Amino acid sequence: MSGDAENEGAEASEEAAGPFRVMVVDDHPVWRDGIRADLERLGVATVVAEAADGGEAIEAARKAMPQIVVMDLSLPTVRGVDAIRQIVEESPHVRVLVVSASGEEADLMEAIKAGASGYILKSAPGAEVAEAVRKVAAGEPVFTPSLAALVLDEFRRLAERGPSEPSLTRRENEVLRLVAKGYTYREIAEKLFISVKTVQNHVQNILTKLQLRRRYELMRYAIQKGLDRAPEEGIGGRSDQRPGR
Repeated sequence: MSGDAENEGAEASEEAAGPFRVMVVDDHPVWRDGIRADLERLGVATVVAEAADGGEAIEAARKAMPQIVVMDLSLPTVRGVDAIRQIVEESPHVRVLVVSASGEEADLMEAIKAGASGYILKSAPGAEVAEAVRKVAAGEPVFTPSLAALVLDEFRRLAERGPSEPSLTRRENEVLRLVAKGYTYREIAEKLFISVKTVQNHVQNILTKLQLRRRYELMRYAIQKGLDRAPEEGIGGRSDQRPGR
C-alpha cells in the first residue's frame, strides 16, 4: 500500500473511532442516563442532546445536529418510526441506531424502511451499544444477530430493479460482492489491498450509480442479484489501478 493510501486509511480509522456527536431519545430518563454514561465512559460519544418523545427528537435533531441518533421506537406524541423518517429526510447525513425492547419482525422492518441504519435490543450490554454506534457511524448496517436473518430474508423478498442496470467498474463489482457477503469496510480493504477510505469512495460511487442512498439498500440490491452467494475467487487480484485506488 502506498504512503498516501496508508494515510487515508489512518484518517478513516480516526474518523471511525469517535467520539461522535450523539443524541439519545427515550421516554425513560434512567435509560437515557445509562446510555449517556456508557457511551461517554467508553469514549465513543459526546451526547449533545436528549429527547423524551418523537416530536422533541425531531426538534432537537435540528438544533443539535448530531451525527448519530440512538433511540427507542416506543415514544409518546410522535411514533419512533415517524421521528426517524422525519430526521433522516431533513438531515440525510444523520444515522439512526434503534435500541428497542421489541424483537418483532414488523417493528424491525418498519424502522429500517423509515431510514434506521441499525437495530439492536435493549438487553444488549453497554459495550455492544457502543460498538454498534461505531459501526453505524462508519456506514455499516448493524443488527442484533437474532434479527439479522430476518433482515436478509426481507431484502431478498423486496429487492427489485428495472431491466436496465448501470455499468459498474471491475473494482466496484468486487466491492459490491464483498458488501453483499457482509464484510466490513476494513475487511474489504484488506482483501482488495486498498485503503478503507478508498473502499468508502467506491461504495459511494456505487450508491450514486444505482440511485441508492444507504448501505443497507446496497446490500439489499446485491443480495437480490445473488452476489452474497457468488464465489470469492478472483477478488483482490491484480488491478490496473494504482495501490490505494
